[in-house]
Amino acid sequence: MTIVTQIKLATEEAIQHLFPETDLKSATITINQTKPEFKGDYTVVLFPFVKLLKQKPDAIGKTLGDYLLEKTNLFSEYGIVSGFLNLSIKDEYWAKFLVNHYNDTQYGLKAKEDVRVMVEYSSPNTNKPLHFGHLRNIFLGFAMAEILKANGKQVVKGNLINDRGIHICKSMVAWMRYADGATPEKRGIKGDHLVGDYYVKFNDVYKAEIAELKEKGIDEAQAEKEAPIMKEAQALLRQWEAGDKGVRDLWQMMNSWVYEGFDKSYKRLGVDFDKVYHESDTYLLGKTIVEEGLQKGVLFNKEDGSVWVDLTADGLDQKLLLRGDGTSVYITQDLGTAKLKYEDYKLDQSIYVIADEQNYHMQVLKLILKKLGEPCADGIYHLSYGMVELPTGRMKSREGTVVDADDMMDEMINLAQQQTEEAGKTEGYTAEELKHLYETIGMGALKFYLLRVDPKKKMIFNPQESIDLHGFTATFIQYAHARICSILRKENLPLLPDNRHFQSFRLSLPIATAEKNLVLALEQYPFILEGSAIEYNPSSLCNYSFLVAQLFNTFYDEHSIAKAENEEKKQLRLMMIVMTAEVLRNAMHLLGIRLPEKM
Repeated sequence: MTIVTQIKLATEEAIQHLFPETDLKSATITINQTKPEFKGDYTVVLFPFVKLLKQKPDAIGKTLGDYLLEKTNLFSEYGIVSGFLNLSIKDEYWAKFLVNHYNDTQYGLKAKEDVRVMVEYSSPNTNKPLHFGHLRNIFLGFAMAEILKANGKQVVKGNLINDRGIHICKSMVAWMRYADGATPEKRGIKGDHLVGDYYVKFNDVYKAEIAELKEKGIDEAQAEKEAPIMKEAQALLRQWEAGDKGVRDLWQMMNSWVYEGFDKSYKRLGVDFDKVYHESDTYLLGKTIVEEGLQKGVLFNKEDGSVWVDLTADGLDQKLLLRGDGTSVYITQDLGTAKLKYEDYKLDQSIYVIADEQNYHMQVLKLILKKLGEPCADGIYHLSYGMVELPTGRMKSREGTVVDADDMMDEMINLAQQQTEEAGKTEGYTAEELKHLYETIGMGALKFYLLRVDPKKKMIFNPQESIDLHGFTATFIQYAHARICSILRKENLPLLPDNRHFQSFRLSLPIATAEKNLVLALEQYPFILEGSAIEYNPSSLCNYSFLVAQLFNTFYDEHSIAKAENEEKKQLRLMMIVMTAEVLRNAMHLLGIRLPEKM
């Protein structure tokens, strides 16, 4: 039970005892951390009780403070400041907390619940490699899955591969026209990069053909429809859906190249999936759902045979679900996938990690499923996030202006190497250890920078800033962890000492401010972890980890461990840094970030 919970319960019990006629249901007990400019650790907000108890807030605070000091063993003193009761926690509480939790590897984790959640993330198209724009999605999805798991949920990490549709056919047409049988092996590049090159090629040719038709007097809208390469792609899509063997064989070959490339990228990114769905499988189920919706009268046909849903009564518009030629659109397979996921796992919640550009699409998907009476509808949650740009501006796949995820990873690792070499910190490592260190620093910087911003906000990624040793970065946290590991090595202690090392601990001196600030932050970890899950926001873990690293640095700058005032103080501080390192490792692990022991 956290100290905040204990204070709430103690406050509630005190008010019920002191004012037995009071019904507390109409008042909210609010506990905040005491502001730095005032004395105390936690603050009870008194204003909600004024109307209820018909007393001035300071009078309530004095009555309540006197009772809490006398009847509980938590508080050493209290102070009242303009309607706020500031409570100081006894040093003995913090000492006991450290003894109980300094080497607790399960600290902050909740027991498993019978709640099944799928987090669907990444969801790439097989017409191009993973690019930088995918990375926020991937890191956000992975982190949320791990955070929910730490909060007791039974989590399935899902990935829907968009492996069919007109965009795939574009790459196929361009390959057939211009590749001359090129393969990843012949070109010496990853398969996803090869296929992506032909997607860009398609767009280049398409724009040239449109321009040529416009010169002949055809207006732009018609030219876009009449461009020969686009017609080829549309014909190829119809052949694919009709099951044409030659088209399907080419599709499977090119997709296999992409999957191999994806797997290599995912491994480097340090992410994984429990279940992979393919649009080529789920779109058929989506078509069946659409047909059933027509029979129920929920959906309707237009004159060209296309199938639509009318959402105007819900404040939206009409939405196409199936083209007139019978081919699917994105939402067709989304309907099928939503139902299939629910049937596979009987999910209580299905979380879609998708950019905010698709807010309307996700609203429509959930509404259609509700109208069709599908039980999966209620559990759908859209974890919407803002797009990421580079300092040079927004990236566009079709124009070939994106930065590939592989290239960004290489850049970050190279920056880590450059920074480490310039700092002269490469001695004492083998070549293999240095390689691992550069990857740990570079990938940690990349992930942390993309996760440290509230998902709902758009952001600009600055590679140099992301790896700054003195900034709001993973590098700063990694260095704090490495410092702790160095201290423990000098004290001949493992990262997680067992209870025998501190059996003789007895608190003999007051806990100093910098010491208490660090321990107080460590005690809050379960609350932060729970809040991160409730709010679907890994950035709170980033902020928390950075704060803990800062508080450790302040503490260590002010207080010696090797030359502590006495043995008890030394043991107290050793327990503090052991727990600090463990909490940082746990929090950063949930974000997919490794912490080095040397740096």
